[in-house]
Amino acid sequence: MEEHALASSAFALKLCNGSRNKLRLMLLLVLLLFSFLTRSSLSEIIFEDRFEDGWQSRWVKSDWKKSEGKAGSFKHAAGKWPGDPDDKGIQTSADAKHYAISAKLPEFSNKNRTLVLQYSIRFEQEIECGGGYIKLLSGFVNQKKFGGDTPYSLMFGPDICGTQTKKLHVILSYQGQNYPLKKDLECETDKLTHFYTFILRPDATYSVLIDNRERDSGSMYTDWDILPPRKIKDVKAKKPADWDDREYIEDPNEVKPEGYDSIPKEIPDTKAKEPDNWDDEEDGVWKPPKVPNPAYKGPWKRKKIKNPNYKGKWKTPWIDNPEFEDDPDLYVLKPIKYVGIEVWQVKAGSVYDNVLICDDPDYAKQVVEEVFANREIEKEAFEEAEKVRKAREEEEAQRAREEGERRRKERGYDRRYRDRYKDRYRRDRRDYMDDYHDEL
Repeated sequence: MEEHALASSAFALKLCNGSRNKLRLMLLLVLLLFSFLTRSSLSEIIFEDRFEDGWQSRWVKSDWKKSEGKAGSFKHAAGKWPGDPDDKGIQTSADAKHYAISAKLPEFSNKNRTLVLQYSIRFEQEIECGGGYIKLLSGFVNQKKFGGDTPYSLMFGPDICGTQTKKLHVILSYQGQNYPLKKDLECETDKLTHFYTFILRPDATYSVLIDNRERDSGSMYTDWDILPPRKIKDVKAKKPADWDDREYIEDPNEVKPEGYDSIPKEIPDTKAKEPDNWDDEEDGVWKPPKVPNPAYKGPWKRKKIKNPNYKGKWKTPWIDNPEFEDDPDLYVLKPIKYVGIEVWQVKAGSVYDNVLICDDPDYAKQVVEEVFANREIEKEAFEEAEKVRKAREEEEAQRAREEGERRRKERGYDRRYRDRYKDRYRRDRRDYMDDYHDEL
C-alpha cells in the first residue's frame, strides 16, 4: 500500500510539473505573439516596389530632356546575371541619356518616427560616369516634368565617374537648401547587386548600410553643416601661468657623484705597443693612442621622474556657441509625397529594384536577407557571363589580328608591284633619254 501511495504521489507531482511547463510555454507564445502584433501595428511600410507586373501603373516616366533627344527609357528586365530570373527590376537602356521616373506615395512625415529608405542597384555596365541614386520629394511635383532641377528632400546613393569618383551621396534638404554629408563615403563599384540603406532617427542620428552592414553612422548636428556647432573653441582662452604641462622633471634630490667631472673622455690604449721601428730621436717620445673611456658617461644629468604637478597638455577649452540655436525638428523632412530616380549615365545598364520606404529597420534587413538568399546564384551567373565575355573578346581580338595580318600582306604585295613598275619606268626613261641624246 505504501509503495502504491508513493507511486501515485510521484505521478501526481509529475503531472503537476508538466502542467506548469505547458502553462509557461503558452504564456511565452502569447507574449511572442503580442510582441509581433504590437510591432506590426506600430511599424508601417509606406512604399514598397519590387517591380513586378503592373509597375508601370505606379511609376510615371518624365518627359524631361525628351525635346532635346536626351531622354532615356527604363526597361523591365532581370538583367544579364540575376540571382532569380523572375525577379525583375527597371534597367537603364541607352547610353548617354538622362533618366527620370517617379512614383506617388501616400503623404507621410517622419516626425517622431524612424525613416528608412532602401533600394538595390546592380551596375552591369562599365558605367564610366553616371549616377545610381534615388530621391524623396516633397510638395507638389509635376511628374511629367520631374528632372534634375526638381527640389528634393533627400538624395541618397552612388555616383561614379572614372576611377577617382566613387561617392555615396547623402544629401538632406533643410529650409530649402541642400546639405551634403561632410564625410567621404564610397559606394560599391563591382557588377553585383548591392543594397543601400539610409536610416534617420528622431534623435537626429543616422546610419548608412550597404548590404546590411553599417558603413557609417553619426548625427545630423555634427556631420552636416546645417546648424552652427553647439560648441566652439574659446579663441580668447590662454594657458594659465601656473599650468604645468611637463610630464617628467629632473629629480631635485639626485646629487652628482663626487669626482664625476674628472673622468676623462678618452684614456691611453693600454694594449698598444711602441712600434719596433720607432726612433725617439727622430719621432719623439712615443705615446700610446687614445681610446674612448668606458667609464665616461657624458655630461652629468639628473634622472627624470614623474612630475607630481603635471596637469596634462593644455588644450583650448570648448564653450557654448552663442550662434547655435537648436531645432528639435532638425531631422524632420518636409512631408514626403514622391520617390524618384533621376540620373544621367554615359553607359547604360543599371538595374534598380526593391525600393522600400518604411519605419522599421528590421523589416528592411529582412528584405535584404530574402533577396540575398540567391546571392551565390547571382555570383555564379556573373562569373559564367564573364567567361563568355572574355572568350568573345579574345575571339574578336584574334579575328582583328588575322585581318591585320592579311592587310599587311596585301600592302606588301602592292609595294612590290609598285617597286617593279618604278624600276621598269626608270629603265624605259633612260633608254628614251639615250636615244634623245644620240639624236642631238
